[in-house]
Amino acid sequence: MNIIEDSIEINGQKLTLQVGKLATQATTSVYAQLGETCVLVTVTTGNKREEIDYVPLQVEYVEKLYAGGRIKGSRWVKREGRPSDDAILKARLIDRSIRPLFPQSYRKDIQIIITLLSVDGVNSPEILSAITTSAALHFSPIPWRGPISTVRVGYIKNNGEGTLLINPTVDDEKYSVMDLIISSLKDRVVMIETKAEEISEKVLIEAVKLAKVENKKIIEFIEKMAKKIGQAKEVVEEAFVDEKILKILKKDYDKHINEMILKKAEKEFDDEEALEVVVNEVLEKYKNEFERKTIIKAIDYLSKQKVREEIFKSKKRIDERSPDQIRELSSEVSVLPRTHGSAIFQRGETQVLSIVTLGAPGLEQLIESPEGEEAKHYIHHYYMPPYSVGETGRIGFPSRREIGHGALAEKAIEPVLPSEKEFPYTIRVVSEVLSSNGSTSMAATCGSSLALMDAGVPIKAPVAGIAMGLLAKSDKEYIILTDIMGIEDFSGDMDFKVAGTTLGITGIQLDVKIYGLTEKMIEETLEKAKNARLKILASMIKTIDKPRGEISKFAPKVVVLTPPQDKIGEIIGPGGKNIRSLIAKTQTEINVTDDGKVQISGLDKNKVEEAAKLIENITREVTVGEEFEGEVKRILPFGAFVEILPGKDGLVHVSKMGKGFIRDPGQVVKIGQKVKVKVYQIDNQGRINLQMI
Repeated sequence: MNIIEDSIEINGQKLTLQVGKLATQATTSVYAQLGETCVLVTVTTGNKREEIDYVPLQVEYVEKLYAGGRIKGSRWVKREGRPSDDAILKARLIDRSIRPLFPQSYRKDIQIIITLLSVDGVNSPEILSAITTSAALHFSPIPWRGPISTVRVGYIKNNGEGTLLINPTVDDEKYSVMDLIISSLKDRVVMIETKAEEISEKVLIEAVKLAKVENKKIIEFIEKMAKKIGQAKEVVEEAFVDEKILKILKKDYDKHINEMILKKAEKEFDDEEALEVVVNEVLEKYKNEFERKTIIKAIDYLSKQKVREEIFKSKKRIDERSPDQIRELSSEVSVLPRTHGSAIFQRGETQVLSIVTLGAPGLEQLIESPEGEEAKHYIHHYYMPPYSVGETGRIGFPSRREIGHGALAEKAIEPVLPSEKEFPYTIRVVSEVLSSNGSTSMAATCGSSLALMDAGVPIKAPVAGIAMGLLAKSDKEYIILTDIMGIEDFSGDMDFKVAGTTLGITGIQLDVKIYGLTEKMIEETLEKAKNARLKILASMIKTIDKPRGEISKFAPKVVVLTPPQDKIGEIIGPGGKNIRSLIAKTQTEINVTDDGKVQISGLDKNKVEEAAKLIENITREVTVGEEFEGEVKRILPFGAFVEILPGKDGLVHVSKMGKGFIRDPGQVVKIGQKVKVKVYQIDNQGRINLQMI
């Protein structure tokens, strides 16, 4: 294949795509460069798998530390290991952007591997990776209905005015109050991922419009390059359901299927037992006419159609709710006696227990990536065990879905957390899904918000989240559903999760199953989500309306001091003598960080305060005229050294020990004796001279 290369400018940076030079054994490969950030995306198809009923797509985002000129910090392992959470989240973001555009009947294995080759610390590798993946699929023979493009939109506030910024640099992002990633076709949105500091729905809509304009330019660039490549697409027959079996099911098994739908509505995933009963009955009667998979496919199709048609017809859902109605809400806090904070949040059958643990700043999570090292002080872990859906199954390592849901809840809460200076703790929240029937990630967000307030974490405001669904016949005929159940998620066209406070949005995650959403659909969904969010928040504040005034008695107490840099040595002492003495004396944990902060933690508040006071005394300047009660440490022929502060001695000369002539200081004081002294002189070398009082 000939080498084909083309470029376009994006927000002042040159984007270059190259085909035909690297990884030529793959079905398609594209090398891309934005600034000095480079990725290689390979798309490879495998064998056809007739036995499955889904598109077998696998997306892997591979981080290589060499991309940032780094070697793994471990002394024993230098090879990159399993994907980091961040790599998994980037792979999921790209997967969610491209998956809706594959033909539902396509059954060949598709493996997309994105390898990060170089990172410049300016241009976002995930945005480049998403654009390159779209290009690789569009250049390939796979019958994918793209291309799409992906951009990041920031929002910078200045004196009350806000400015939207396309693909902000890493430095720009520090000042942005919104991190919005949008994947779209020329006129429709297929994926949204957002973290924001309580932004309004109006700002978000404007950002969506701006992103679509920029995406359209990139899409046209990809289309133009595809014409140069000239790769023909495979022809795939559209998926269809046997009309004969549909007629039989409608005529003879309508009641059975309705009962099965009602059972499905009670839990998030399919009720295999109820399905098997219907399948076996049909198979027994028509075993010579239809295969098992044909019957299962027809029942699945008919079940989804019935759910959709009934809602369009009656404007009522399976559980008799109206489209805008939220299921019954309940919540409670302080449910566990020894944890630092806990809460249960329940919406319908979905029930989540969230637990907060507070730790010393040194317990932060260190993350190593090609972009460098960073420390996380707030960590949210989400677990959804098999029993939550009434099943048995694997437990152990978290699934990609669990990592994604935990990250979404973490992202939604982060904007309301106090700064490290205000609250110098490492915070870990664990959300245990006890029962699941739709939108556990948003229930985890609500439960975590309650648990944080129960733990005494001074969050700015409680955060609530809601999952919105869609049933669409066309761009004009559709119904938006509030608080979707599992069966509505599987039968519907989108899962639009929105979290925020009373003031604005803090987190969004949108996935679709159709050919994208119009701006009108997004605008209406956000408005309905806002109404639902406010109702949930009103319910939550009845349980607890503000953070507790004090943290749990079982949580460690933390104090962080920032002494002058030239005093750090005095705190540590020769060979660590002073700091070890302080730890032993106060029974606390004391750490000095690389940036010169002194972190003190312990379960006893009084001991922590004592340690802080002792350290402040070490670092503070002694002035003439101050009085101390100190301990005699050494006796010499000309006087005695008295420790007036930890690690800080002063000399009491024999002439300053009392009235009259004193020949032997040992006759006046003994080692270990407590004496009252006054500073009468500090010489030009900083030596302290004392007199007894």
